Amino acid sequence: MKCPTLERRYLLGLLLVGGWGWLLGTGCSGNGGGESTPADSQPAAEEWFADVTESWGVDFVHDAGPTGTYFMPQSMGSGLAVLDCDGDGLLDLYWLQFGGPQSSSVNRLYRQVQAGKFEDITAGSGLDVAGHCHGVAIGDVNNDGLPDVLLTFYGSVRLFLNRGQGRFEDVTSASGLLNPLWGASCAFLDYDRDGWLDIVVVNYLDYDPKVECRSPEGKLDFCGPNAFPPVCSKLFRHRGLAGGVPRYEDVSLTSGLGRLAGPGLGVTVADFDGDGWPDIFVANDGAPNRLWMNQRDGTFRDEAASRGVALTVMGKAYAGMGVAIGDTDNNGLFDIYVTHLGSETHTLWRQGPRGLFRDQTAAAGLMQSQWRGTGFGTLMADFNNDGSPDIAQVNGRVHRGGPAQDARLGFWETYAERNQLFANDGKGKFRDISEENPAFCGYWNVGRGLVAADLDGDGGVDLIVNAIGSRARIFRNVCPQRGHWLALQVVDPKLKREAYGAEVRVRAGGREWVRTVQPAESYLSSSSPYLHIGLGTVTAVDAVEVRWPDGQGEVERFTIGGVDRRVCLRRGEGMAVSSSPGPSPSPGKQP
Repeated sequence: MKCPTLERRYLLGLLLVGGWGWLLGTGCSGNGGGESTPADSQPAAEEWFADVTESWGVDFVHDAGPTGTYFMPQSMGSGLAVLDCDGDGLLDLYWLQFGGPQSSSVNRLYRQVQAGKFEDITAGSGLDVAGHCHGVAIGDVNNDGLPDVLLTFYGSVRLFLNRGQGRFEDVTSASGLLNPLWGASCAFLDYDRDGWLDIVVVNYLDYDPKVECRSPEGKLDFCGPNAFPPVCSKLFRHRGLAGGVPRYEDVSLTSGLGRLAGPGLGVTVADFDGDGWPDIFVANDGAPNRLWMNQRDGTFRDEAASRGVALTVMGKAYAGMGVAIGDTDNNGLFDIYVTHLGSETHTLWRQGPRGLFRDQTAAAGLMQSQWRGTGFGTLMADFNNDGSPDIAQVNGRVHRGGPAQDARLGFWETYAERNQLFANDGKGKFRDISEENPAFCGYWNVGRGLVAADLDGDGGVDLIVNAIGSRARIFRNVCPQRGHWLALQVVDPKLKREAYGAEVRVRAGGREWVRTVQPAESYLSSSSPYLHIGLGTVTAVDAVEVRWPDGQGEVERFTIGGVDRRVCLRRGEGMAVSSSPGPSPSPGKQP
């Protein structure tokens, strides 16, 4: 995999877009929580984001298909992905459609040709497919250094191999992947640590389109999850290559994931108990969440209840949609945030001690929001680079009765809501700064997909949105007083790809930041493969430690020369800190 210390085009792009905000220091605290800023007023002086969709060359409009039939999958929307499709060091964008298999509306691939400038390269890419598309995951399934694409649909799953130069080939049939269910979010992981990327697909409901549902006023409306039985998630094990194409085996039943049904929508993967093996968290809609703990023998056990993330502190199973993870209180452990219905509360489960969680939503200030919304896509990122992750989420109802007026959304207006943004004060307490950010939070949408990436390389994390039946939006980070930062690309040269599952710890200024290499997050979407760390006022990094995700238990320490840059950490180029054999990976063909 191409892994330069800093791409020349990336550096030139930084200069072109004026990416010197970090020189101004830290802060970016908005208006301090005083008078609210009306959504239709001029942007505040310290607004964090600006809508640059049109100026950056993106004209994608989501097609939800024919309206008025109240086909329930239509209301769940589509995701999007960030990837470097052509290996030039610049991040590209891929948006999903839901028009149906006979629609002229196809998924769209936009290549970034220079920092902040995109061109549509959909035609001939092989990714120009139509259908009832829901989720997307990005990962290199044949270890050739090029990111491949997995799509979930209502009723199927498809895998596309990257053949280089932005061209992809559908290898679903040859790969052995089969999922004739309602697929939602998906992720790549190496659950058996054999060097090949396996696949988890979260499935939702056994939907019957003949069933009609109505609002309390008696009008036809989209059904809720309780109208249909849940189904099981799928786990596919990579069994090696045949003719350059990965072959997958459905191990859902033998692994345990296929033995417990649940209305799954969101997924993320991380080592939650510190044993060096990836675990799987699934957000269920109106049912207890699942935390599938890796048993290190090819099987998983749901331990969500005993570890504290199955239910809220009130003992309720809320409508789980999107999932974000991050260390909100700087204790070196990953916390979990899940979005729910607007009539409920979104939930933050904090981890501590490792492997155990508590609902700390109220203590974190997340129940004191300026408005309620039904959240879908969500993520944690340090938008102002002050050293602590903030939270963004996109909202949109699933039932009639929303407050939007004159939003020009037609059929979807009654479902539209405004997005939300929460700033971390550095001590794990959040403040709703949505009113202070009208670009991202002041317009109406039926938000579903949300991803984060520093698209223009200026050190600020940008946001990208896919919403039902409306145009895509790119929000450039314009926070005027960002702190220092690092962007880390973590690569295993032997595998020629990002080391999914690697745990990275950055030590500087008496503090420690922890990240994991896993772009699958939010809802139906895949974010940047690079790890972004806001450093605040820190100008020098003491060390970066990487625990590599395989059976060797190897930890390497890297020395970083300077901040405010993208750095590639290649396995074998650091100093070994420790190495222990640990439990052996499951037997299988080695890469």
